[in-house]
Amino acid sequence: MKAVGVIGVVVAAVALQMAFARFTVGGRWSIDLVLVGVALIALKWGPGAGVIGGTLGGLTQDALAGGTIGVGGLAKTIVGFFVGVVGSQFIVARPVPRMVVVAGATVAHRLLMQAIVSAIGLHWAGVSWLGMLSETGLNAVTALIVFQSIETVPALLRHRPMRRSAFGKRKW
Repeated sequence: MKAVGVIGVVVAAVALQMAFARFTVGGRWSIDLVLVGVALIALKWGPGAGVIGGTLGGLTQDALAGGTIGVGGLAKTIVGFFVGVVGSQFIVARPVPRMVVVAGATVAHRLLMQAIVSAIGLHWAGVSWLGMLSETGLNAVTALIVFQSIETVPALLRHRPMRRSAFGKRKW
């Protein structure tokens, strides 16, 4: 069941990233929904699932983006592992602490990407601190929305039949 969940979250995150790519690539908005999905996997199922989700999501995103394959996969794998460790060591059961973990994961991911790219000798573009700050904020807000939705939507759907009016309830 865990493998199906991990694959489902990765596929959904990659599909949403591709759907929103035309809004984010040419503009100033930068958001990494695959990283949010990897953090969700790691916080929900632990560091092992975070490694698998980071590898699958990162390699898929690398293959679709057309850059060097493996750089994003390695960075997301490392971040997924450490988010899973943080999630298992500390109490991050509420949406706001999870949002803070995703913000830290975004900063770590961006710095890891720069370090890996410069280590293999591709180039050193420097760190755009304003770009990192905007991506961190957008990823954190997206994570807050996703985590809050995961907690509230099932409860709303469970209590939906009880909220009908008296005329709508069948009593026969």
